[in-house]
Amino acid sequence: MSDKKLWSGRFNQPTDAFVEAFTASVEFDQRLYRYDIAGSIAHARMLARSGILNEQERDAIVGGLEKIRERIEAGAFDWSIALEDVHMNIESALTAEIGYAGKKLHTGRSRNDQVATDIRLWLRDEIEALRQSILKLQHALLDIALREAATIMPGFTHLQTAQPITFGHHMMAWFEMLDRDRERLADCNKRVNIMPLGAAALAGTTYPIDRHYCAQQLGFERPSENSLDSVSDRDFAIEFSAAAALIMMHLSRMSEELIIWSSAQFAFIELSDSFCTGSSIMPQKKNPDVPELIRGKSGRIFGHLISLLTLMKSQPLAYNKDNQEDKEPLFDCVDNVKGSLKIFADMIPAISCRRDNMRAAAMKGFATATDLADYLVRQGSTFRDAHEIVGKAVARCVEKACDLSELSLQELQAFSPGIGKEVFDVLTLEGSVAARNHIGGTAPNQVRAAIERARKRLTNQ
Repeated sequence: MSDKKLWSGRFNQPTDAFVEAFTASVEFDQRLYRYDIAGSIAHARMLARSGILNEQERDAIVGGLEKIRERIEAGAFDWSIALEDVHMNIESALTAEIGYAGKKLHTGRSRNDQVATDIRLWLRDEIEALRQSILKLQHALLDIALREAATIMPGFTHLQTAQPITFGHHMMAWFEMLDRDRERLADCNKRVNIMPLGAAALAGTTYPIDRHYCAQQLGFERPSENSLDSVSDRDFAIEFSAAAALIMMHLSRMSEELIIWSSAQFAFIELSDSFCTGSSIMPQKKNPDVPELIRGKSGRIFGHLISLLTLMKSQPLAYNKDNQEDKEPLFDCVDNVKGSLKIFADMIPAISCRRDNMRAAAMKGFATATDLADYLVRQGSTFRDAHEIVGKAVARCVEKACDLSELSLQELQAFSPGIGKEVFDVLTLEGSVAARNHIGGTAPNQVRAAIERARKRLTNQ
């Protein structure tokens, strides 16, 4: 394979060695080889179908590209920085492999539409892989939600005890976040799955190409409508990065709660040793390094989104070399989101719940105060009056260092004479969660019903 640049005809001096290395992308875009070869095979078949290549040339090109793919996958391909990128490396190798016919492959296309096609083909596959990873994590959440459907814990607002909920209900909140993430990826893929091949450098081509045939060969929904737009915009990559940032934001929130819950101060859960590490100096430590690292990686993904937005914001039409900078953020984004989802899907089933600690925590902070206010409203009080009454009762509990359920009936009646002994039914944790017995509520039977609906949704998608 020759290192001679395929565009060198117009130049009288060789490229500066540092410039050559600085502008090359092959060290990172070689991962697109499979898609570059698939696009080239489809292009060659289209050229033959359109009468631009003969059948022998087509077969030689297709056979040569398949051999190159085998060499790459066997680790027997020498990538050259002098040839700049994955496209030039493969095309040069093809010409070395089959001779003159290899020089005809690039007829009717440019690296501009070629790279845009490669990225879309690659991202299309990665989106589906990410959706399957989310699906696996969702199933893990459904399993633990069912197991802990009646496990009572404190629900928080402002990280202060608010009302009792169930751990299963909390897991289903995570499930719903991920369900929207999975839907966003599917919707994003509609705009990824448009084929730019045939736009050539920016204006299309004078050759009688059949773009619909190419799109069909490569599994695209349709060819793109405007050649300038096809090669110059990366909004599909930005949209994907935004969806990825939302996934990582959700995983970061989940990680934060796992970190808090596994601390000695909360002790709600126990993370498996497989997902924790120790301290080099403190032998008692069990650090939740995995969720901490995922929480940290969220900032990295957010940065990639901003990087791609900034990359595109001032570019005139059409293609500019700036766009070479789209790949590394995009590749890193996919790699880290994929890894984070995988490790979360493995970590969640191994969580052990410390139910007694959760229940004890729910007993603190007057978690049933709203239930007492609702009880008073049912007795005929306005909610604002009930709110004030319960506030005074809570103040009394603070003085006595006890819970509302530990006040005597007589003490409660001092705040509202209409309170009866049945009030203690609503002041229990079980009574409180069972009372939220509507779709979306935390009652254990509602949690189980939500899990059943969720399983059906996943099965039907």
